[in-house]
Formats: sequence, structure tokens, C-alpha cells
Amino acid sequence: MTNKKHTPSYTAEFRTRGVRLFREHRSDYSSDSAAYRAIASKLGCSSFSLRDWCRRAARDAGELSGPTSEEKARIKALERENRELRQANEILKKASAYFAAAELDRPFRK
Repeated sequence: MTNKKHTPSYTAEFRTRGVRLFREHRSDYSSDSAAYRAIASKLGCSSFSLRDWCRRAARDAGELSGPTSEEKARIKALERENRELRQANEILKKASAYFAAAELDRPFRK
């Protein structure tokens, strides 16, 4: 049995507050890393989480290149739909092969 670590889920308001605190107090620190560590310890989350939230907010605002949250959600939905369509196509192929074989086994009628 594997022991999985519990990953806490943070509310959207909490993440927004963390991003706002980082942006407001970034100038108080010598580097981004120092700011992430200090602010994250005050919030009670990891510095990596705070960094990810800040990067996501920057991408959504157009400040960083990369897919926005909306684009990622759309890609995920399209991939799910594609997977479902492939499964349906596979089922139809197997069904048509089954019925074609059954048709060949049937005696010829006049």
C-alpha cells in the first residue's frame, strides 16, 4: 500500500490574496525566491505553490507567454472529447466487424 501525501486545496480567494501580497511586497525583498519564501511562510503554504499561482495570474493577465487558464481548460475538454470519440469509434469498428462476420456465416437465401 502506498502512502500518498495529502495535498491541501486552497480557495480561489486565498490564492488571489497570495498573488496580491506577492505583487505588493515584492520590492521589499532582494529576489523573487526570497519573496516567495517569506510570503508563503506567512500564508502557510509552500513557496512553490505561491510561485505557481503568481505565474498563472501573470499568464492570465498576458504578462507571461503560455496558455491561459481558459485555454488549458478548453484543451483539456477537447482532449476528453477526443478520447471519448476514439472509444466510440473503436466500439463501432468492433460491432461492424462482428455483424459482418455474422452476415457471412448466414446461409444464402433465394
